[in-house]
Amino acid sequence: MRLVIVVVGIALLVVAAVVVPCLLPAGEVTSASGYSLLSPIRSGNLTIFPVVAGKSYDTAEFLTLDEGLRSGDVVVTEAGQLRGLIRHRPGGATPMRPVRGPEVNQLVLVNNSKRPLLLLAGEIVTGGKQDRVIGKDRIVPPESDPVDLGVFCVEPGRWVAANGKDDFSAGGVAGAVFAAPGVRGSAMAAKNQQQVWDNVGRSKQALAAAVPAPAAAEVNSTTSYARVMDNKEVQQKVDSVAEPVQRNYESVIRQLRDKNAVGVVVAVNGEVVWADIFASTQLLQKYWPKLVRSYATEAVVTRAKGGEASLKDGQKFLDDLQGRHETAETEPGLYRQTEITGDGFKVFELTSLLPKTGFPVHVAKMAD
Repeated sequence: MRLVIVVVGIALLVVAAVVVPCLLPAGEVTSASGYSLLSPIRSGNLTIFPVVAGKSYDTAEFLTLDEGLRSGDVVVTEAGQLRGLIRHRPGGATPMRPVRGPEVNQLVLVNNSKRPLLLLAGEIVTGGKQDRVIGKDRIVPPESDPVDLGVFCVEPGRWVAANGKDDFSAGGVAGAVFAAPGVRGSAMAAKNQQQVWDNVGRSKQALAAAVPAPAAAEVNSTTSYARVMDNKEVQQKVDSVAEPVQRNYESVIRQLRDKNAVGVVVAVNGEVVWADIFASTQLLQKYWPKLVRSYATEAVVTRAKGGEASLKDGQKFLDDLQGRHETAETEPGLYRQTEITGDGFKVFELTSLLPKTGFPVHVAKMAD
């Protein structure tokens, strides 16, 4: 597909939505942006502000990476290893040919399902010659040709096929890990492999310091970010922060299904650092278990104690979606991925251009 790059000097508002009407729950703040924040959920130094929207969209057609890997409809492999992969076509299947040799910052994906595949920056795939993190949000069409994925290594040191295979599957820890905001942000904004490695190293060092000595030795002995997160002691540490938030927020989602609970604003040590907003409650629920653990990981590796972010702080962060510079990357008829740079923040918006859509599927905002 032809790639169209558009640069706009002054960014426009990312999302225009209907303002949440009338009666608001206690502790809710609303604004002209169409998004409202509810009273925060706190666990240790992590604060989560639930976000509700004035409008929700039909996202049932979208397939997530986890779903696709588990079913086998989505195949991810090293570049150059496409021989033998089958793509469904009317009248028979067509084998794919190799593209080129394996590369650190490149993977190849084939979507054999009949549903569009949603990929989010920060999702980690494990296996192949080394684990990778996806670098940007995108949509892959149904029954796709092989798609080149821009990825970053999160496992420095290994360059040998895991279990003798160069593909990635849903087994083991695959599909179970979402990079913490620090690692995710370096892939999305900096787009720099060394910065990703630096953030992985800092996260690994902080996690090793947060667990008992035997577990710390195990953490220090692996180069895999995903396997660090799969360590039992690390899991317990992250769960101690994540589980109270997850339980409380799932309760909020159940109570506010009709009010369209669609995302969160995240603060660590009193500083608002991130926001994730989806087009529907259904889509948020699919990603929520992984996302909450990524936020909790950020809280664990950020050990210094700080103040508490207020509802006003969270709403201000969410409302400021305009910037000084905007770059849009478009695959016509499929998606538009917009990056907005503002004063001290970046916003990333993925808009679906598939038939009967035209709405933002996912919006992420990070503090610089």
